[in-house]
Amino acid sequence: MLFNSVQFLIFLPIVAILYYLIPRRARCVWLLVASYYFYMCWNPKYAILIALSTVITYVSGIGIETLWKKHPDNSIYAKSVVAASFAANLGILVFFKYFNWLLAIAGTALHISIESPFSFVLPVGISFYTFQALGYTVDIYRGRGKVKAERNLVLYALFVSFFPQLVAGPIERSGNLLTQIEQVKDKKMDYGELRDGLCLMLYGFFLKLVIADRAAIVVDYVLDGYTYFGFVELSVAFILFAIQILCDFHGYTVIARGAAQIFGIRLMDNFRQPYLATSIRDFWRRWHISLTSWFTDYLYIPLGGSRKGTVRKMLNTLIVFLVSGLWHGAGGHFVMWGILHGIYQNLSILLQSVKDRLGFKDKKMSFGIRLLKTVFTFLIVDVAWIFFRAESIGLALAYLRQMTTAYQKNSLLDVSFAWFDWLILLVAIGIMFAVDILHEKGYKIRQWICSTDCGLGFRWIIYMTAFWSVLLFGVYGVAYDESQFIYFQF
Repeated sequence: MLFNSVQFLIFLPIVAILYYLIPRRARCVWLLVASYYFYMCWNPKYAILIALSTVITYVSGIGIETLWKKHPDNSIYAKSVVAASFAANLGILVFFKYFNWLLAIAGTALHISIESPFSFVLPVGISFYTFQALGYTVDIYRGRGKVKAERNLVLYALFVSFFPQLVAGPIERSGNLLTQIEQVKDKKMDYGELRDGLCLMLYGFFLKLVIADRAAIVVDYVLDGYTYFGFVELSVAFILFAIQILCDFHGYTVIARGAAQIFGIRLMDNFRQPYLATSIRDFWRRWHISLTSWFTDYLYIPLGGSRKGTVRKMLNTLIVFLVSGLWHGAGGHFVMWGILHGIYQNLSILLQSVKDRLGFKDKKMSFGIRLLKTVFTFLIVDVAWIFFRAESIGLALAYLRQMTTAYQKNSLLDVSFAWFDWLILLVAIGIMFAVDILHEKGYKIRQWICSTDCGLGFRWIIYMTAFWSVLLFGVYGVAYDESQFIYFQF
């Protein structure tokens, strides 16, 4: 059940209405039932996997807390439970996500054909809810008995499966989401929260339907027939892909935050104007924040972080981005994407080390310098997106060869894309960047629109303009079939 489907637009109001009508003590049970139904709409069988992950980490959390109390001076017992939890959950993840890929690699290495005995589709959202559940067990372990394990299985199961962020994040921490779930029974319906949530959802649909899905038409057309296009057309296509993947993933996150807020639950913001970043390190402070922080807390720091010198810091950074590439998918092109970002980060670390030794201090950047650094950061990120978008390293290199050798081929005007669609796309992208710039400067646009300062009449003009813009200018796919979110494949 996609967010941009008719089914979801029916499902969400029903869940929300009943949520506020039923007794408060039953709210979590109702949300849990709704969340499992939401997940089972893809494949009922995969509910078994999320239930299994839930039970394993639930029991692990209680076990870790108990062992810390019994053996407060010996971490080996609690650590063994953490290890077992990781082995079980990552084992499930590796089997469903990487088994066939690893089998193909083994066959290539041995120069033999190996057919997989298993045929299955990757369970939607498995990477997201697995990491969320594992993060919980680590938090209990690090709490050394002071962080309480959740004893109510319903509440914990809802934490793992909460439907707005189930299939594509953000990857929440127990300190935020689980704490709010525990307080659900005490919350009253808040008109302000409801209005704010609906505004968020509307903006998310704008990003997805008006920008991402419209940009996808050009991107798919050019890249599917890349041999017929030259440098300019392919460059535009990959710039548009960078816009597409931001609006697609950010759009999902914004819709998820809005849907959660309808129930009085606030999810973390997963994006913070990433294409306004002035360095690659700044970019990763803004892009997919929940995953970045997860890798920082649960992989980078345990590896030693930056505590053991520059060389070790660079190695740890490369490992993190290599794993990040693998997390995104089973394929050499994802690994290459991760390695590229690891190299970018390490070059940034080296540059900063040189600046520190020479005594250079960071000064306030002028507008021109900031603009140049922002453009440069966007360009190197976009180069990495080429490998992310391609289905193999070979195809990514073919894209690059075509971009550097072909200049006069077909024109973008040959794309079956009307001038009116180009106009809508460019205006919509302009609106998105205008919103990002205002947010960067500290203006809280949504809060202002929803405030009394805006004026009731003007507020409703904005609401209706946004609603009809999405309805009229949104792209709904062939024969109005909804388009799947890119990150659902991870």
